[in-house]
This record gives sequence, C-alpha cells and structure tokens, in this order.
Amino acid sequence: MRSVMTRVITREVLVAEARSWIGTPYRHQASVKGVGCDCLGLVRGVWRGCIGAEPERAPAYAPDWAEAGGEETLAAAALRHLVPVACDQFGAGNVLLFRWSDGCIAKHAAIAASTSTMIHAHDGAAVCEIAITPWWRRRLAYAFSFPGLGADT
Repeated sequence: MRSVMTRVITREVLVAEARSWIGTPYRHQASVKGVGCDCLGLVRGVWRGCIGAEPERAPAYAPDWAEAGGEETLAAAALRHLVPVACDQFGAGNVLLFRWSDGCIAKHAAIAASTSTMIHAHDGAAVCEIAITPWWRRRLAYAFSFPGLGADT
C-alpha cells in the first residue's frame, strides 16, 4: 500500500536535504546525518527530512543481501512508497536505483540532484555528489518520485 501524502514538496527541497548529507561517512545500515549512512540510509534520511516518519522499518540486511535473495527487494519496497518514473524522464529529487551489472538485482540507490548529477553513499566513501556518467546511465534500473512532489516542481 502506498503512503498517503498531503504535503507538497519541491525538487529543490529534496535536493537541498540530500546535499545536507554530503560528507556523512559510509556506514552499512546506518541513517544518521553527519554520523553515517549507506545508500538506503541516505534515501531514508531524505524521506524523514522532507516528508516525516518512515513508512516502514527497513529490515536488517547483509552487504550481499541482493545476491543472496535474488529478488528485487529494494525496487519492491520503492514501489510500495514511491511513484515510478520512466528512467529516461527522471529529474532532480528523484530516487534512482542501479544494478551493478546486467542480470543483477538493483541494489544501489541515489538521489538525482539534476539530470546529470546524483548524490549517493558508496562503500568506502562519504556521501558525495557525482556526475551521472554513461557507466551509471547503463546501470540505471528504476527511477521514482517521492510522494507529494508537485507536478510542476
């Protein structure tokens, strides 16, 4: 079931919140600004900062969770709470999910800062904003909008 959202948020607010996490160290399963987060923790933190309480609790997961389960768990959770967007139509503030290679499960999340940059947390690094290079574009599997994102924002 998708969350009910009445508050309208803007792309600018979402990107500003994501950028406020830049420099947060990578920490598996964490979601605390300035202390630590992983890619899912960043998305969860932006949700909390812009929308409010998280719609469901993220279960514990191992670093190899996607390979072990073989199911699109991350995409399924996104579909429960976010609004699908065509991968070639994403914009600032949208959540992007990536596959590390063809045939693999989508297991990396980022937030688009624009159509050419994204903010993400990657193992071994702090949250940063990077270019969405052709390497990333080839691996983009899903794009989503946060609920309540205004149609003209």
